[in-house]
Amino acid sequence: MGRAGAARKLAAAAAYGGGGLSVVGAGLYGVLTAEAKLARRTIGQPRDEPPPDATGWYGRGRPGPAIKVALLGDSSAAGYGVERVEETPGALLASGVAEHADRRVYLREFCKVGAESSALAGQVDRALAIEPDVVVVLIGANDVTHVTLPSQSVRHLSEGVRRLIAADCAVVVGTCPDLGTIKPIAPPLKQVARAWSRRLAAAQTIAVVEEGGRTVSIGSVLGPEFDAAPALLFGPDQFHPSAAGYASLSTVLLPSVLAALGFARPDEALPEAYRGEGRLPITAAAVAAVQTPGTEVDGTAVGGEKRGVRGLWVELRHRRGRLPGEGQAPEAEETAEGPGSDPGPSGHAPT
Repeated sequence: MGRAGAARKLAAAAAYGGGGLSVVGAGLYGVLTAEAKLARRTIGQPRDEPPPDATGWYGRGRPGPAIKVALLGDSSAAGYGVERVEETPGALLASGVAEHADRRVYLREFCKVGAESSALAGQVDRALAIEPDVVVVLIGANDVTHVTLPSQSVRHLSEGVRRLIAADCAVVVGTCPDLGTIKPIAPPLKQVARAWSRRLAAAQTIAVVEEGGRTVSIGSVLGPEFDAAPALLFGPDQFHPSAAGYASLSTVLLPSVLAALGFARPDEALPEAYRGEGRLPITAAAVAAVQTPGTEVDGTAVGGEKRGVRGLWVELRHRRGRLPGEGQAPEAEETAEGPGSDPGPSGHAPT
């Protein structure tokens, strides 16, 4: 079965209750489980101290009304491994949105170290309470290392995105990273983890866009670039990104977050073929997106129709970089129109 067929089968399995184990074959399931446990022992347990909480206000002195951003997902969203709040993805994204949109930004974290896709339901519950303008989700790596059936992972993500879209939130999902570059993961799990995580990322893309969200490929960001400079881009546990790695991740996400909020660059009104952009059936776009860092996939129409004979029409984009710049620490007090000054707990203490 080709990669497009595998991604389509995973997405269908999630929608209709299938198992989706064929991504690697049932015969390898026991080997994967044992190898995954060994890799997790090498990586070690999460440290007791949680990541710095980026919840708060950004963009002092900029006009309102404030843009409200909710950050959901796992340790990659929380910024596990860094010491300073300015180095977390939340702070980098909020600072970047404030700068490029020239607006006040209120960020609220609901991500949790160790979270799998099954945790998204509770995170969505809490996020909806602040009525966010955009929700950024980073999830999937722990599903792979815990050998969770891909169909289950995709189903949880799809349900969460559906609820957020129904509440009129824009949704940007960073798909599962390529785990084939993680040093503690040894063959044969390394090769299988790469195939598993890439197919999961493609299936996540199909599910998210079908529900009305957009995705950004994270796989290649944690792929060749991380593999070439592991000392710089991986943290001490060789699994989580370093501060430089989180900066790279945020640079990939920021252009799509701005586009979801209506702050896309004027020269990005139409896809550009010379940049590899265009309108494709969703399955073909999902598989292509996994191969290139920062590839965005979002729904569109062709000839006034949202669907063709090969399924939903989507736009595949490689948006120009919008550097987040230097991350800022959240302000101590709210000084602009928006939610109250006390953001409350972020809910991302490690498990």
